[in-house]
Amino acid sequence: MPSPQHEAIVAMLQSQPLPSEPPSPEMLRAFFEAIASTFPVPDGAKSTPAEMGGVRGEWIEMPQSSADRVVLYLHGGGYVIGSINTHRGLVARIAREARARCFSLDYRLAPENPYPAAVEDAVHAYRGLVASGIAPGRIVIAGDSAGGGLTLATLLSLRDAGDPLPAAAVCLSPWTDLEGTGASHSDPNIHDPMVNLPGLQLMGQLYAGAGVRDPLASPLHGDFRGIPPLYILVGTRELLRDDSLRVADKARAAGVPVLLERGEGLIHVWPMFGDGVPEAADAVKNIGAFVRARLG
Repeated sequence: MPSPQHEAIVAMLQSQPLPSEPPSPEMLRAFFEAIASTFPVPDGAKSTPAEMGGVRGEWIEMPQSSADRVVLYLHGGGYVIGSINTHRGLVARIAREARARCFSLDYRLAPENPYPAAVEDAVHAYRGLVASGIAPGRIVIAGDSAGGGLTLATLLSLRDAGDPLPAAAVCLSPWTDLEGTGASHSDPNIHDPMVNLPGLQLMGQLYAGAGVRDPLASPLHGDFRGIPPLYILVGTRELLRDDSLRVADKARAAGVPVLLERGEGLIHVWPMFGDGVPEAADAVKNIGAFVRARLG
């Protein structure tokens, strides 16, 4: 059963519905920035603006961070909203638990910069990390929601281009099917205040338009052979549940080692909620342990 702290977050989100239908991208961005500002950044976090592969972002480090472990983090937000600001707390806690440096990427957003802009930026940033002297085997790519889907798309793009691949990838509630064909998208028993189907469909169109089935937009349609091990976290109470479950099945069938964690009764991207929510704290500790195991 979810903790009272988790349910308090749910109640808070339910009390703050979107201001209009359909909202503009600017309205969505402001709304998400306001919500995310309630999720704290841990003490000791140091953020340093930087560019990697010509793409802006920031290094996030904690006192526990080791210079030879790097996480390339891709934030969520439907490819339309979200920023390094909205995810600074989550990324800092991952840096703490993984004992790694994290490069949080400020990739271009739609509709101003539609597909494949986000994939191009993520690939450039990864190549920038490698060109800076960081070995691919010392890098993990991670992301949540759209950033989780972008993590998979980045792996597929790098593999197809013949680039050396990172050690592993972490996907938190990844958005892998921009069409919304999974059973969980229309399950009347799922009430996830973080996302809704009309909003997903709007963002999918703003980002990919007619290309929503392209594997680099909807990685569910990709060929996962040869990609590195995956750690996928998904809540059983979230609209995107089947985006994760179907990708996990498909990746395993392609021979990819997959660690799948189901958060019983938990909503979309619950690890974002901070150390004060037990399920979020536990999830980030597990992410950290996975990264440390893969990077040594």
